[in-house]
Amino acid sequence: MTTNLNIRTDKEIKEKSDKIFSELGLTMTSAINMFLRATIRENGIPFSLKIDNPNDVTLAAIEEGKKIANDKNTKGYNSVDDLRKALDL
Repeated sequence: MTTNLNIRTDKEIKEKSDKIFSELGLTMTSAINMFLRATIRENGIPFSLKIDNPNDVTLAAIEEGKKIANDKNTKGYNSVDDLRKALDL
């Protein structure tokens, strides 16, 4: 017994992945079925999901943002309009 599965994805993603599947001799349906079967076999996503640690530049930007946010001498604005007025835009 089969059932239908409708998904939405970006057109470019579909086209690029369909080309790869075709080169492998697979259809989109067979590739998605492989993913679903692997999910069942692994009892979870069949590949590692992780968040990469931020690089040094990102860490420095985060620290700078924290310092600015905690600096009592830094001017804050309650609205975009207030900020625009301060910038004379």
